[in-house]
Amino acid sequence: MAKVELSAYRFSFLASLGSPFAKFVLNNLVVPLAFALLFLFCQIRFGIWHELRPITAVLWDSVGFLTGFATLVFAVALYFQFTNKDITNFQLKKGKYDDPEHHPVVKDIRLNRNQWRVDTYLTDSFRPRLIRSVAHYDAAVLLKVFRQNHFNALIVQLFTLLLLLLLGALIDRPAFRIPTGASIFLLSSIVIAVAGAISFWLGSWRLTGLVALLILLNFVTRFDLFHHKNKAYGMDYTVPPSPYHPDSLQAFCTQEAVVADMAFTLEILEKWKQKATGPSGEKPKMVFFCVSGGGLKAATWAMEVLQHADSLTQGQFMAHTVLMSGASGGMMGTSYYRELALRQQQGEAIDRYDQQHVADISKDLLNPIAFTIVTNDLFLPWASFEQSGQRYKKDRGYIFEKAFNENTHNRLDKTIGDYAQPERDAIIPMVFVTPSIVNDGRRMVISAQPVRYMMVEPAGVRQPGSVRVDAADFRHLFAAQNADSLRFTTALRMNATYPYVLPNVNLPSDPPIQVLDAGFRDNFGLKSATRFIHVFKNWIRENTSGVVVVVVRSFERQQEIESDKNRGVLETLLNPLEIAFKVMSLQDYEHDNSLGFLYDVLGPDQLEIVRITYQPSEELKDSPISFYITNRERADIRRAIQSEEVGRGMERLRELLQ
Repeated sequence: MAKVELSAYRFSFLASLGSPFAKFVLNNLVVPLAFALLFLFCQIRFGIWHELRPITAVLWDSVGFLTGFATLVFAVALYFQFTNKDITNFQLKKGKYDDPEHHPVVKDIRLNRNQWRVDTYLTDSFRPRLIRSVAHYDAAVLLKVFRQNHFNALIVQLFTLLLLLLLGALIDRPAFRIPTGASIFLLSSIVIAVAGAISFWLGSWRLTGLVALLILLNFVTRFDLFHHKNKAYGMDYTVPPSPYHPDSLQAFCTQEAVVADMAFTLEILEKWKQKATGPSGEKPKMVFFCVSGGGLKAATWAMEVLQHADSLTQGQFMAHTVLMSGASGGMMGTSYYRELALRQQQGEAIDRYDQQHVADISKDLLNPIAFTIVTNDLFLPWASFEQSGQRYKKDRGYIFEKAFNENTHNRLDKTIGDYAQPERDAIIPMVFVTPSIVNDGRRMVISAQPVRYMMVEPAGVRQPGSVRVDAADFRHLFAAQNADSLRFTTALRMNATYPYVLPNVNLPSDPPIQVLDAGFRDNFGLKSATRFIHVFKNWIRENTSGVVVVVVRSFERQQEIESDKNRGVLETLLNPLEIAFKVMSLQDYEHDNSLGFLYDVLGPDQLEIVRITYQPSEELKDSPISFYITNRERADIRRAIQSEEVGRGMERLRELLQ
């Protein structure tokens, strides 16, 4: 329909035919038909190869697609059959378009401008027919034929937009969440429809009108009424915001404050020591679990690694682990396993080694997000919900958390404060969730415990001002805004907020700050582990037999070195900017420096590094990082966890924790 709006007037002969819209569609059927066939081929291939589904189930999906496609075409055709009129139904009436000069489209038809050459066309019975001249028709009458087609197409487009708005009210219901591919097609349709409307109504002023529209949109969305900002669920935005600037952050890091928070953590470490010390009384190993981001692939890999490591050591892995940190999907899987361990220790009938938990953590999150973007976030979100006495708008951030809770049976539907006591009793390891602050690049350390010692290097506490504060303690910064009431799934979302896919979370500070994916600063959680070990190094030396840092990666380190040989001038100009896109490689080098620093701090005999890396099969090496993984990827992760290299890492863990 948008194509009709944009191009129909270039075929002025259509206006003289019966059912011009039907003939336009029929004669332009090759490309959409080819696309439909290509789509069917890709859908069948994806279902069989990627999803490992039986051919009968995949073919039934194809039947569903064709049925829906045919139904839609039939409904639209029926609508145009009863609304579109031929040229014989129009009688020229006196109006402002009697003069061809008064309308650009009339002028184009009369003067034969912008006409595309067509010699023949197909009739309704698929018979070729020569084009007849329309010079003897009044251009204004031809214009009326086109205008009624445009108007009827506009009605269909408006109905589609209204339908999208209605679907946006049903985002809470899984049955209405259409696949991501369909959401992308809907988004494309909206863009084309808007472009077609602007092009048709503004004519040669289309570019100017588009620029003016963008400027107006940018101006209007400066006001809160027309600009939706995602918030941290559970926090209070009605009280005055917390000051956020270097001086206020430095004020948190006084020696007295840091010592007080360290005392809290030392109590936890003492309880952990009692729990981890074996019958022989030997000093225990202290384990730090550092996991990389990487969407649902990382979440699934983290769950598999934790299940295998913990079961192989008969539960000693979790008993010896003090801190879990990381980014994005890795922390989603890690946090879910920690919750399962907590519930099991609290007496709930649950088997934390059950493979069903891996299936649950790997369930789709992408389709709900994409569906909500198209049906809700493109428009102004209007629906709201209540959390901890506060009201928030429903958007793709909300639906991400809802779908994640649905997949994990609402086991993580808790607040940060709900984990405070279990961590203090050393029943479960501490978790640091560390999203990146967009405004200044610092890290936000979200923990159930007071952790102001994580805000700056120890030297910055002993000698104030010698080292800049590079992190913020969430609980202290937002104490007045009910930081402990923050939903834990919101913290995980903040830690996994990839730009545009999920909305940046706006926090109640002055000036307002936004946070997004932890991977921009620390994709492996090693910064958190390094600082924690540095702060408590004396206690660790005296009370443990050493530290084990388990680094779990959902992708390999980059080994190949790209060549700049035979690059053109433009490529050479862009070459210096390439390093800005190698964030993961830069972090790898920085983390190696951190591990080298820990060897110096603890001594080479007191530090063990165990790396467990997912190595995909050759055909899945280039599979994308997403909030959706296929059945083939799940099967490949199961294969990889049984690999010889991973087995060596697991065996080393078992030896260290015996």
